[in-house]
Amino acid sequence: MTRASGTQDGPVVLSKDGLPAWLDPVVRVVETVEPLQLSRFLPPKSGAGRQSAVLILFGEGEHGPELLLMERASSLRSHAGQPSFPGGALDPEDGDPKADGPLRAALREAEEETGLDPGGVQLFGVLPKLYIPVSGFVVTPVLGWWREPSPVDVVDPNETARVFTVPVADLTNPDNRATTVHPSGHRGPAFLVESALVWGFTAGIIDRLLHFSGWERPWDREKQVPLDWRS
Repeated sequence: MTRASGTQDGPVVLSKDGLPAWLDPVVRVVETVEPLQLSRFLPPKSGAGRQSAVLILFGEGEHGPELLLMERASSLRSHAGQPSFPGGALDPEDGDPKADGPLRAALREAEEETGLDPGGVQLFGVLPKLYIPVSGFVVTPVLGWWREPSPVDVVDPNETARVFTVPVADLTNPDNRATTVHPSGHRGPAFLVESALVWGFTAGIIDRLLHFSGWERPWDREKQVPLDWRS
């Protein structure tokens, strides 16, 4: 079990012990998915890009399994106003980007952005590193089980507009699914949940997790949501 007050001092480990049975399909995705099954945007072979990590945190709320998301402040330079997973760039104190650095970064950033107690989080898997061309981030998606939930809220309004959870049942509901269309022509999956439009990198990861876990339900891919150039 991850004792994550160890984001800086103790070891941060991955463990699948004691996970709820409903997470079994997600564990299988972690064990079998290939990078190109998640995204066509993979880290540059040159090694360029800023190392970062996000925390994909599954909990269990009053409406069943749920995911923790936050909405980025509208004043930020990159991905302003977008719903996202907690996360950010690795700091030197997070350690080796090729070892447990991304695990530490995901927990540290989640604590800084949402106030969660990382000691209640059990990390159980890591997905292949992906790339966000628009910001140059090389992102390690780190998966966790919110074994001991703690209160969460906005810590710094300059970084975060709100913190919220989304039931997995809402994410799989076909009525809440759509395709975003950017003026550049790029199309991608989206979710209309909790008064938010979840799109871009975050929606792409959720879409692939639902698909490969077998949780996806048929939805209307012709239902479109236009984006503007500022997105």
